[in-house]
Amino acid sequence: MDNLLKYIRSLTSFSDKSWELLQAALTTKVFKKRELLLKEGQVCNSLFYIDNGYCKSYYEIDGVIKNTGFFFENEITTNINSFGNGQKSEFNIVACEPSKVIIFDKHKLFQATKQANEIETLGRNCIRLFATKQEEFGTLFKLYTAQERLEYLETKHPEILQRVSLSQLASFLGVARETLSRIRKRRTLG
Repeated sequence: MDNLLKYIRSLTSFSDKSWELLQAALTTKVFKKRELLLKEGQVCNSLFYIDNGYCKSYYEIDGVIKNTGFFFENEITTNINSFGNGQKSEFNIVACEPSKVIIFDKHKLFQATKQANEIETLGRNCIRLFATKQEEFGTLFKLYTAQERLEYLETKHPEILQRVSLSQLASFLGVARETLSRIRKRRTLG
């Protein structure tokens, strides 16, 4: 949990007392590759801190998987709508490799926020960071071509290109794998 504490302290000032109070809301779990952290149709009552490994969010339409996000070490993932409003999740979150995850239980987290303002501030910061990343990727898809999206990822999120398979990357970029291969080939030749 040392990585989590460093992460928290990089977001906000956080006392040892707040850290102690937060422990009641935390559970560590190791997920196997392809094991779901969140299943479509469930209500999301957790924030997931990726301590080791990486996960992706995706939904499935007519048997076709559409990747919507990738989350690596020192990042939080969740379903904001489900977490905040109690709605059923419209997508899945799955471990893409064996992953150690620290789970923040929503109800215990809310209880802890009543005991320490620093925990409430932390929760808001985690949600804000997650929402910012979601908005960043949403904007990417509204404004850029597939090639521009790839270039953006190369510059801003190289870890995605280093760790994610070509098929998963193509799905995330919204193109066929062959199209992504052509884009990459054109760029290396040009």
